[in-house]
Amino acid sequence: MPDGSEISLKFGCGLYDRMLPLYTGAVRPAGIDLEFIISDSPRELFDHMSGPDAYDVAEMSASEFVARFDAGRCPFVAIPVFPSRVFRHGFITVNRKAGIRDPKDLEGKRVGTQIYTQTASVWTRGMLAHEYGVDLSTIHWVQGNLDTPGCHTEAEIMPLLKPVRMKDNTSDKSLAELLEDGALDALVTPRLPRSLGTHPDVVRLFPDFPAVELDYYKRTGIFPIMHLVVIRREIYEAQPFVAKSLYDAFDEAKAQALARLRNRGGTLPFMLPWMKAEAETLFATFGRDPWPYGVAPNRTALEAFLAYLTEQDMIKSPMPIEDLFVGVG
Repeated sequence: MPDGSEISLKFGCGLYDRMLPLYTGAVRPAGIDLEFIISDSPRELFDHMSGPDAYDVAEMSASEFVARFDAGRCPFVAIPVFPSRVFRHGFITVNRKAGIRDPKDLEGKRVGTQIYTQTASVWTRGMLAHEYGVDLSTIHWVQGNLDTPGCHTEAEIMPLLKPVRMKDNTSDKSLAELLEDGALDALVTPRLPRSLGTHPDVVRLFPDFPAVELDYYKRTGIFPIMHLVVIRREIYEAQPFVAKSLYDAFDEAKAQALARLRNRGGTLPFMLPWMKAEAETLFATFGRDPWPYGVAPNRTALEAFLAYLTEQDMIKSPMPIEDLFVGVG
């Protein structure tokens, strides 16, 4: 800030390794006293940001932000910081009795999804359509909670621009139970059902998913973006410096986390026996920064995501990537 004072901001986010230095205070954004509020449930965090007591800054669903932005109903601005990225192939589960051997076999099937418009589902459907030629319009979607009966009703989620073949789960069972019973043929969910590995009929569509995802990345250059960071619009408009300050701090926190991964010391910071070998593979595959922030290094992934949102009738058309973000290039 010009006068050297600080403003206080509350930041809601998962305690990822790339965010840990912000939580410990090892990294502090210039001009900002940042109170880091840990949220272990992304869905609860996103819902909180839709309410009257929203945090000042928060991790946010990429699909929900873009859909609101497109509709002109977005109370936030975003910076190109991406706390969560996940390959989605390993999160498609099927009932082995449904006869689903490859992605095209999903056509005409009953597929459960937690929230149709959530980012993980958008990426998965886009990947199925573009990589495997799956006709998404033939799928009978069932929307509901993964582990409990009913559907998620808390969030203010933007409606689809066109209807799809979908119904809510009105049974007395969860999506996971419906998959076990064979009432659903498959699940496309951001989390895996607990029955995977314990129920004989619940298996992954891609049992060799790490190899499939590695091939996908090498061919497309896409490491799917799940979440970004948003700032309440009124805060940014009153104090625009916060965007650049926060971006720089997030980038430095990530740099420290990457340096820790590169550390060749003999102790393990996580309970992963082969973490050092995995870290070597990570850098050999992705380069020095496997988790880039900013627009330029993420353009391919962001353009694919906007195309999927358009094809899936969540936004009218792709907008320029730069229009989505403030403060930095």
